Amino acid sequence: MSCDASASSWLWLRHPSTSCSSSPKRYPSFFSAVSCCTESTPADSSSSVSTRSYGRPWYNPLGSRRRELDRGPEISRLWVEADDQTLASPERFTVASYNTLADRNAFAHKDLYVNVPYAYMKWSRRKRVICEELIGWNPDIICLQEVDKYFDISDILAKAGYVGSYKRRTGDTADGCATFWKADKFRLLEGENIEFKGLGLRDNVAQLSVFEMCKATSRRLLIGNIHVLYNPSRGDVKLGQIRFLSSRAHVLSEKWGNAPVLLTGDFNSTPQSAIYKFLSSSEVSCSSVVVNLNIIVYLVQLNIMLYNRRELSGQRRCHPAQVFGVKQEISSPFSLIDGLLKNSWTDEEVKVATGNSECHVVVHPLNLSSSYAAVKGSTGTREPNGEPLATSYHSKFLGTVDYMWYSDDLLPTRVLDTVSIDILRRTGGLPCKKVGSDHLALVSEFAFTQSTNEGNNPAASFISATDI
Repeated sequence: MSCDASASSWLWLRHPSTSCSSSPKRYPSFFSAVSCCTESTPADSSSSVSTRSYGRPWYNPLGSRRRELDRGPEISRLWVEADDQTLASPERFTVASYNTLADRNAFAHKDLYVNVPYAYMKWSRRKRVICEELIGWNPDIICLQEVDKYFDISDILAKAGYVGSYKRRTGDTADGCATFWKADKFRLLEGENIEFKGLGLRDNVAQLSVFEMCKATSRRLLIGNIHVLYNPSRGDVKLGQIRFLSSRAHVLSEKWGNAPVLLTGDFNSTPQSAIYKFLSSSEVSCSSVVVNLNIIVYLVQLNIMLYNRRELSGQRRCHPAQVFGVKQEISSPFSLIDGLLKNSWTDEEVKVATGNSECHVVVHPLNLSSSYAAVKGSTGTREPNGEPLATSYHSKFLGTVDYMWYSDDLLPTRVLDTVSIDILRRTGGLPCKKVGSDHLALVSEFAFTQSTNEGNNPAASFISATDI
């Protein structure tokens, strides 16, 4: 199986001097081999962080260009507190999730950044801005997607007390997922890398990490980090990747005493989509089955035959011109035919989505909620369902695709609010002066719930339909 964690090794770099114990700074190898990533990450002559001011005249001899860079709107993000924290325990931790825009991808798709000054696209500048953002928010755990300069980022974060891991995508792609954590706050118990290629689900990858708090060893936590396939037309693959990730997360959670689960990343699906409904326990059909006298099993399920495979992610309705009301959707004979054929799934597509060509219902075994939907922000930054209006903006997309999905034994106590559409529009597109990627980072503080016994979840559990 592609996610075999027995052949364990993981990429460790420049560990900070702080750790949970006083033992020598030798860390165990927990993760499946990622030696391939070292071949795709050549040394970058610009890997050191410059302390010189970017705005000094000799960096840009053309005064007009300098004024153009300074003209953008001020990006200011504020913390929003949860209204009800009565169930929150004293043990809290902060997690950040950030699609950092791989350097290779940025220059391979220049048409997406036609309104962004070239200076803002250069990796030597973007890596500094990205790391300044992350270190400034001071999260305990960082989940990054679309990373192709892992060493550049890890060298900077190591100086701030983080250790990390990296899993490169399979195939000819150069980027992958990276997870970092504070060595004095969390101890890694087990990790698992998922290569979806071995499951017939494209070259995307994901990471699962089981942590234990250093100062509260009975508090354990499972973190998932994923970058779901982008292709808007392949909703079946997106569902298959999410289904498998949640299934593996459930298995690892049970192995470690039903550790609470937090799945983060770029899910390449909007809040109006069927995939969002599938992830959100409150948005889809949940049925319960009594397996025996002591265990109640809940199923989160979605009937894929009710949806058009090409529209499962909702990405097609997020062109900036549509969002700003400049251009209306135009129906064509082809789109009408596509709508009539929405139930026309092939057996192979059904199998990719559900895991069984004869089953039209896709299920996942976790009870999940979104931290940003749970902690209400301002109407200028949020959709009616509470999700951010946008977490990504370039010339062909403006919308939300990034999420933090938590199980019901965690409680979000605050989130870093996003940016209003008006401010994003004035930037002309991301990256910008204060944002180093074409995505906005999500940052949320969580607490373990007081009603949960330390190290254990309530008796009710979630399993897949195939287990019944």
